[in-house]
Amino acid sequence: MTPTVIDDIETRREGGTLLVRFARAAKKNALTLAMYERLCTVMEEAAADREVKAVVFSSTSETFTAGNDLGDFMQSPPTGEDAPVFRFLKAVLAFEKPLLAAVDGKGVGIGLTLLLHCDFVYVTERASLVAPFVNLGLVPEAASSLLLPSLLGHRRAAEVLMLGEPISGPRAVELGLANAVLPPDAVEKTALEVARVLSEKPPTALKLTKALLKDRAAISQRMQEEGRHFVAQLTSPEVAEAITAFFEKRKPDFSKL
Repeated sequence: MTPTVIDDIETRREGGTLLVRFARAAKKNALTLAMYERLCTVMEEAAADREVKAVVFSSTSETFTAGNDLGDFMQSPPTGEDAPVFRFLKAVLAFEKPLLAAVDGKGVGIGLTLLLHCDFVYVTERASLVAPFVNLGLVPEAASSLLLPSLLGHRRAAEVLMLGEPISGPRAVELGLANAVLPPDAVEKTALEVARVLSEKPPTALKLTKALLKDRAAISQRMQEEGRHFVAQLTSPEVAEAITAFFEKRKPDFSKL
């Protein structure tokens, strides 16, 4: 089926699978407010469409996503639960059908935390997943402060969230963040093939199994808690210094804060 591109989000149907690609290659697929709005619509429509059996997240370039477009983000920062970024995360959490991801290159911020909500994740060897929240004066999002320690243990989760250390594709598989490392030309094809296999399974049994695998209530509660701290930190001197330093292309100085 011919792809549709709206607000730098490309969608295409592959049988019962909806392929959702970040399509802002010139900006390394950095996500804007408009892109989050479109993603919310895409997820809501996919949830309601009985013909959609699974969703695959991917990208049109060698970068999965560089995370939030900081200029756009700081012009219209989230102020509450109705912000597009939080609505998208809630839509991902509520999505009852299989979610898959094909990750090539960098996955920064939500490029990492989104994967924690996917049922299957495939990466390339050059994949690099980074959680830069503390470095930007912020706190984790998407319940990653709950999901990462559960998956990795406290100390490894601290390396990811507090040090902001990048995770390579092979390391992501070793830690359990991804299912397999694949060549760049195979990563999306594999995710689509697994989605096709899933689409042929009994839908109610699949939905119930996915629901049983995760404690949605606990995840939702942690998302809300993180969101309150995240919004509060946006007006902090730490964030002001981190963002200023980013645009001035210098190392931030938090020594006086």
